[in-house]
Amino acid sequence: MGRKILFVTTDQQRYDSLGCNGGTIARTPVLDGLAAQGINYRRAMNQNVVCMPARSTMITGQYVRSHGVYANGVPLPADAPSIAAVLHDHGYRTALVGKAHFEPAMDLAGRWPENRFAREESTGPHRGFEHLELAMHGPLPLWHYGKWLLEQPGHWERGFYQLFKDGKMNGEPGGETGAPHVALNPVPRQLYHTDWTAERAMAWLRSLDADDDWFCWVSFPDPHHPWDPPQSEAGRVHWRDLDLPPAHPRSVEESRRILEGKPRHWLAYFDGAHSNLEGGPTDFVPARMTHDQVREVNALTHIENELIDEAVGRILACVDERGWGADTDVVFTTDHGELQGDFGMLFKGPYHCEALMHLPMIWRPAPSAGLPPAVVEEPVGQVDLAPTFATIAGVPVPEWVQGTALPTGPGSGRERMVTEWDSQFPSEGLHLRSMFRDGWLVTAYEPGGGYEGTEGELYDMAEDPWQWRNLWDDPDYRSRRQELVTDLYDHLAPERPDRLTVEAPV
Repeated sequence: MGRKILFVTTDQQRYDSLGCNGGTIARTPVLDGLAAQGINYRRAMNQNVVCMPARSTMITGQYVRSHGVYANGVPLPADAPSIAAVLHDHGYRTALVGKAHFEPAMDLAGRWPENRFAREESTGPHRGFEHLELAMHGPLPLWHYGKWLLEQPGHWERGFYQLFKDGKMNGEPGGETGAPHVALNPVPRQLYHTDWTAERAMAWLRSLDADDDWFCWVSFPDPHHPWDPPQSEAGRVHWRDLDLPPAHPRSVEESRRILEGKPRHWLAYFDGAHSNLEGGPTDFVPARMTHDQVREVNALTHIENELIDEAVGRILACVDERGWGADTDVVFTTDHGELQGDFGMLFKGPYHCEALMHLPMIWRPAPSAGLPPAVVEEPVGQVDLAPTFATIAGVPVPEWVQGTALPTGPGSGRERMVTEWDSQFPSEGLHLRSMFRDGWLVTAYEPGGGYEGTEGELYDMAEDPWQWRNLWDDPDYRSRRQELVTDLYDHLAPERPDRLTVEAPV
């Protein structure tokens, strides 16, 4: 009997949402405890700031330009490498419960397997997972959770925010403040997708034999918008009691002043001239958002994070009940962050900044491994997850993996991490290449989307952690900019020779 692997992910969760990373509002004792017992990576970065590219990196261990899923409308090829398949081939039982999203989600025709399994009453196999039970952000019966919820008495599906309407992302106001993508949801907590995901994961774990080795990816759909947790939990965090988040500029005028120093699509999104097709509702205008709306969105996000933390605690208790606690590694992270009021904005999109790129990442090695707790400041990324799982399992790291197993302590010598963006819509045409190194964040804009290829962003993160002062055009930092941009392009991964096609833009 070897080490088991519990891989827990969330969707759109900020680095600073956890107490162990400086969060002061949401109570996250379970995840904080894992960080205290294990390794907390203080500079984990994603390889793309939206779901499908980031998740494709997690399962393949490859950078976006190599696996080819550069946007949410580009499905991961059926023959793409999968670390789950590697583990399964070496005798591991494998499951994915919750949100997969390696394939386009709003697929009413069922072109891709993820959107057919529930309708076909199937649980896999798929991409190396022998068992899948899937959920997304609402009750549509395209996935197991939505189908299950519709079968429960009470018509609870009616209380969720309707994420898509008339073929596009819905932007109707809701909640107490008229905030976008907010709903007061009467659904009982035990019927909400966070608890459902935990319960289905535990059911699978309880189905295994005691001596099975297993890899279980538990993927919570929250705290991704829409923000509609069970209304019964609203008392956990009152939005009226919240201050604005630290990186909110406090006024429309100050937001504009800051955004004027960035490439123009930032301010264009803020003022409603850029629709942010790939990150949020197209009719949302951040400049019109009230401070109370920011507070309500943040309060609901904190509530969702608390529910996730408690759900993880229940799964860990199940692992202990099965007698596996001493031999189970736990890895926790997310796919990308959320603006959540920074710069006076919401959602995500082609905006390379801390709010979207900087991830919580925790690895609690199995106690039997005997590794001491540590804090790692060197940059790591999602590309490093697949080789870490192989290392835990004691199997060779596949040659197609481009990352390196996560370090177990400081002093790894790691220097940089790269994040990329390529628009799926010709009308957007944005191409961003970013690198974090030595406390600097640099982003080079390649030609497209109205940019000539000379524009960019440069931030000294120690002096300007909120990225309010863009140094790209500052003559005092010209040599620093050039050196970082050269280093960035020297370390881009090989590009896939056949560019994948956008098949279902979202």
